[in-house]
Amino acid sequence: MQKESVRFENRAWEVAADLRLPDGFDPAKKYPAVICAHPISSCKEQTSGNIYAERLTELGYVTLAFDASHQGESGGEPRHLEDPATRVEDFRCAVDHLVTLDYVDEDRIGVVGICGGGGYAANAAMTDHRIKALGTVVAANYGRIMREGDLSPRAAVATLEAISKQRTAEARGTEPLITTYIPNSEEEREKAGVSDVDIVDAVEYYRTPRGQNPNSPNKLRFSGLAAAVGFDAFHLADVLLTQPLQVIVGDVPGAFGSYRDGWELFDRARSNRKDIFVVQGASHYDLYDQPKYTAQALDKLGTFFAENL
Repeated sequence: MQKESVRFENRAWEVAADLRLPDGFDPAKKYPAVICAHPISSCKEQTSGNIYAERLTELGYVTLAFDASHQGESGGEPRHLEDPATRVEDFRCAVDHLVTLDYVDEDRIGVVGICGGGGYAANAAMTDHRIKALGTVVAANYGRIMREGDLSPRAAVATLEAISKQRTAEARGTEPLITTYIPNSEEEREKAGVSDVDIVDAVEYYRTPRGQNPNSPNKLRFSGLAAAVGFDAFHLADVLLTQPLQVIVGDVPGAFGSYRDGWELFDRARSNRKDIFVVQGASHYDLYDQPKYTAQALDKLGTFFAENL
């Protein structure tokens, strides 16, 4: 397997990506390709690249795992921005890059997204039908997560009011508020009294040697979150999402809600060919890097892409 560091454009900046080529690669041949999208707060060196892209490349696919704009090694100002429209545009730009490569079969381009990357991947596939097959692993609808907040009826409005106040302060010269996605350490999580399985596992994955990476610094620009609150990753899936779809979830539910989001995506998708696979005993983060569970997900994805690309 060969791995190359590449760049492609999104508007006025470059998106950083790792392009993997399968063993025995022959530039004179045409290969199917899969874009691999990382979770919210993640980077290409974590699960999307080192687990899913690696295995799919071993199966014979050209893979492209990228850092979201404004994050990781990608360009884009301001930094640490989680903007749904830009995240979705990243996918279209990734397809733009792949179709310029002579060895990529433009009629066999697929996408797999993990966690929030799965929600964004579904949204991108609706309006870019150069994407011929869509796979999601513990897909999460980031807009829903932002709207629910503390699960109170007023959560979304309260969040927007706080964002508005911070944006006004920054417009008047206050330093940007850079907050975190999750607690920065086990100690911080325990002190906050948070014991939900998704938060516990998120801290273990992102803030310990298990998955920690400098390109995933757990930093989030708070004043830029208004668009996320109004975003629905699955809006119009019943009208526009027609490509073959493989949804993968674990059956251990947690605060991020990927189990119910996976079922919602499956139910709402217009796709004639769609399947949902529930990995028994797996939590959200088990499907990031735990071999017992990722092997099942990758076997299912391997079969799915073989049949649809």
